[in-house]
Amino acid sequence: MAGHSQFKNIMHRKGVQDVKKAKIFNKLGREITVAAKMGLPDPAMNPRLRAAVIAARQKNMPKDRIEKAIKSGAGGDAADYESVRYEGYGPGGVALIVEALTDNRNRTAPEIRTAFAKAGGALGETNSVSFMFQRLGVIAYPAGVASADAIFETAAEAGADNVDSDDEEHEVTTTVENFSAVRDALEEKFGPATNSALEWRPLTMSTPTPEQAEALFKLIDVLEDNDDVQTVSANAELSDELVQRLSGG
Repeated sequence: MAGHSQFKNIMHRKGVQDVKKAKIFNKLGREITVAAKMGLPDPAMNPRLRAAVIAARQKNMPKDRIEKAIKSGAGGDAADYESVRYEGYGPGGVALIVEALTDNRNRTAPEIRTAFAKAGGALGETNSVSFMFQRLGVIAYPAGVASADAIFETAAEAGADNVDSDDEEHEVTTTVENFSAVRDALEEKFGPATNSALEWRPLTMSTPTPEQAEALFKLIDVLEDNDDVQTVSANAELSDELVQRLSGG
């Protein structure tokens, strides 16, 4: 998991550094609208919407813009977005899963395919790389919220699979089926999580060369810059030194 943690951290830093705030808000707003359209417009009664609103608040998205996105979905005047997953291999044979919300597959698919091709990778069929990942619910809290034992006890009773605690945060992982129950139990006791989402976690890792890793991150930049793309997951394992260099640290 060390490789995943490093990659997750660098992905987060890259997002802060490289992606314009307006683009981030557009992606967050789209998820809020879709969540509100698919379920109730009340975050307390709609787990997907609640998670989307929490994510938006973490990025300091204005309250009025969040409310506007909810109303757009609840009012039925929003575009018909659908969730699409693309899978393929990037530079160095790194497996990538790209999740998108699009109102036009005929636009999005060629754009994703072209990005892979230009990077020397290849877009594959659905499930061509997802077998190398595990779909998990991930819930995170700052370390100062509670002791590791307190988090573990609440999470375990609610059906969580694992809890990892360090000096910075508590990270709880669950099955997809138990995700909502575990998140709700934790939020009831400790308040809103800093992150709660379904994620793709790699089961096997790929170790690209420094040159391949650099090309990989250029590909990820292009993918993340696409308005339709919501998340990019990869099974790259990188050394601490390479992480520092790629993140500009």
